[in-house]
Amino acid sequence: GYPNVGKSSLINSLKRSRACVVGAMPGVTRCLQAVQLDRHIQLLDCPGVVLDSGDPPAAAPLRGALAPQRLRDPLSPACAILRRCPLQQVRGD
Repeated sequence: GYPNVGKSSLINSLKRSRACVVGAMPGVTRCLQAVQLDRHIQLLDCPGVVLDSGDPPAAAPLRGALAPQRLRDPLSPACAILRRCPLQQVRGD
């Protein structure tokens, strides 16, 4: 799944314990981890995956692939967000 959508949190919720480390920033889950839910069900927690879609580099932060603090140019993703919003929403009309 995509980074930071709650894969590890969902596993912790189903397990009703802290089986997986969670965090608000992408990259907390660094490797594949098997979690035994019960005798018959085993869940896999894995790092987020973002496939290259051919979009411009500014689109990667919009999919949660990069932490905002690690961006060299935060203006490009911000402009990409604003281009997707109707002008009335941006102005607050």
